[in-house]
Amino acid sequence: MTDRIITAHPLTREAFAPFGDVIETEGAHHYPINDGRCERYHDLARVEANGPNARVLVSLFKGTPYAFPLKLSMVERHPLGSQAFMPLSPAPFLVVVCPDTDDGPGEPQAFLTLPGQGVNYPPNRWHGVLTPIGTPQDFLVVDRGGDGSNLEEFHFSHPYEIRLPESAGA
Repeated sequence: MTDRIITAHPLTREAFAPFGDVIETEGAHHYPINDGRCERYHDLARVEANGPNARVLVSLFKGTPYAFPLKLSMVERHPLGSQAFMPLSPAPFLVVVCPDTDDGPGEPQAFLTLPGQGVNYPPNRWHGVLTPIGTPQDFLVVDRGGDGSNLEEFHFSHPYEIRLPESAGA
């Protein structure tokens, strides 16, 4: 089914704006702190934690790479809080997001990060799972803890095939 093939595009703030925040220093508001010995890149993502006993969690995830082309059969979302992923290495990773429709997630869109880029999904944003490329990768993750169910999964009737651009080499 050729209409279910999606090629990842470069991750930019403009292209990703309908889906969440791109976390990066490029073009971000910043200023010196600590007597000029540190530069603070300020307010890079909107962190949200809603619902009973909500609190913000900071975790480390150790991700295993996926084979490409990727068979995307499931996406997930978190109704009670945002979820941010910031890689701890310069390796790229794949970001998959879907618009919300009356019938669930719409057609996926795929983005390939540049070194130093992370993403923040707002509450209720359909997205793919953490997808390192080529090598295991560690991530700093900021998301919501607390009471209530904060995970919904959607399984597509037919998987999508996600391809990397030829320049990505995986």
